[in-house]
Amino acid sequence: MSQAADLRDRDTERAAGMDTAAVTVPLIIRGRVIDECDAEFGGRRGAVKFRTPSVRRYVEELCLRVPSAMADLYALSFDDIVEYFAQLGRRLRLDDNPHLQQSFRLSSQVSGLGPEMIHHQYDTFQRLCAPEKLREMTDLAIGVPYLEGWVSKELLNGCKVSVRAFGARAVHIMAGNVPAVSMMTIVRNAVTRSDAILKTPSNDPLTAAAIVRTMIDMAPYHPLTKHVSVAYWKGGDLDVEQAIYTPSSVEKIVAWGGVASITHIARYIQPGIDLITLDPKLSSSIIGREAFADETTMREVAARLAEDVAYYNQEACVNSRVSYIQTGTDEAGLELAKRFGGLVFEAIQSMPITASSAAKSLNPELAEELQAIKMFEEHEIIGCGREGGVVVSLNSEPVDFAALLQNRIANLVPFDSIDVPVRSVNAYTQTIGVYPDSLKAQIRDRCVFHGAQRLVTLGYAGRAAQAGPHDGIEPLRRMCKWITDETYDPARTPRPSRQ
Repeated sequence: MSQAADLRDRDTERAAGMDTAAVTVPLIIRGRVIDECDAEFGGRRGAVKFRTPSVRRYVEELCLRVPSAMADLYALSFDDIVEYFAQLGRRLRLDDNPHLQQSFRLSSQVSGLGPEMIHHQYDTFQRLCAPEKLREMTDLAIGVPYLEGWVSKELLNGCKVSVRAFGARAVHIMAGNVPAVSMMTIVRNAVTRSDAILKTPSNDPLTAAAIVRTMIDMAPYHPLTKHVSVAYWKGGDLDVEQAIYTPSSVEKIVAWGGVASITHIARYIQPGIDLITLDPKLSSSIIGREAFADETTMREVAARLAEDVAYYNQEACVNSRVSYIQTGTDEAGLELAKRFGGLVFEAIQSMPITASSAAKSLNPELAEELQAIKMFEEHEIIGCGREGGVVVSLNSEPVDFAALLQNRIANLVPFDSIDVPVRSVNAYTQTIGVYPDSLKAQIRDRCVFHGAQRLVTLGYAGRAAQAGPHDGIEPLRRMCKWITDETYDPARTPRPSRQ
């Protein structure tokens, strides 16, 4: 048995009575680990409490007040950055990394993911550090030459314009739905040559610290190690936030969060601070009539939809909540929709435990809504307990609590005309899984007009490219400060007043 497997077994045994006094989350300030904990917080799901140093005591140290202190990052080449992460990736193995093991134990208590899924997520860290992955991501998202130096071009008016992408002092308010967010944030900070304060979430307070402590063990004085800090404070702590969210301390705030948290952060935005929001979205599916041509095809499509619904327990924005299925809305069509719903439910149950599992508990508000619709005949309900489920809308309308759908519960909406799912798209729509692929070409422009941000082959919503746009923006480009240097030859270009 591997050490990671043993950790999973012991985690299960300790789930009911974890020693909360032993759970500590360090504060890390540019290579310095502070573990004198004097503040206590509760995990997102109430399963465990953790202790951490009070950020209020260290807020002045946390802020990088002198921007020129980032100059050491510019002594690095992109090859140096790639080599650093190649070495780091080899150390990010759960089997022999004590920092990740500690994080694994805590995450297994406070995350919405099961231990096997968390383990699987940790396995992705090494892939995110792979040289070819870093090069592909950076070159597509930004263009490595713009990070390495000034890229020049002569314009028609004779002006020579040189452009360079510089890093920024940033705060990343991270999501905790999947641990890979921590690794991705650290990589993005490094390739843009930025200085980051990572504010960790209560449902994953330790993963980022575990990665950064591994960086400190590997290269304590390396610029990439010295320009990342990790802290936990409760959102809304004015003593902390008013000191940090000022132009003298940060230039970018990258925020993953709900409406309330984004609205709260927005109050600090002023000239000199750029807010980059990666706010929650609702994803969906559009399945054309081709899916129901025969039993074999229908089972294949059901398995694909189950993947988009249940991957990582429907914790991510990319997970499908409402799926529009072109079975038709007559009696035969509704019966076909019920049959398809049963196949989707079966496929959800057969997913590997490293990708999906029964929920630790059913969201109480969602459970109440599901109980209420059982009183009417407008829905066919399949399962819908901790194991997940499917709600087939026999009235051809999404359930009015679609935004609450989680715990591997899908809502299937039969339709006749493709106009129906297209009109359902709005500004809150992120990913749309589509079957067959040929249907994408027919609907994608219209979906974008309505607000969609990503169309993908059905079954692949969880396999994000990680090298292009996200939520309708290009976050890596936004994380940079884009600077121009313009040179004019008076012999070719007259001054503005002489034109």
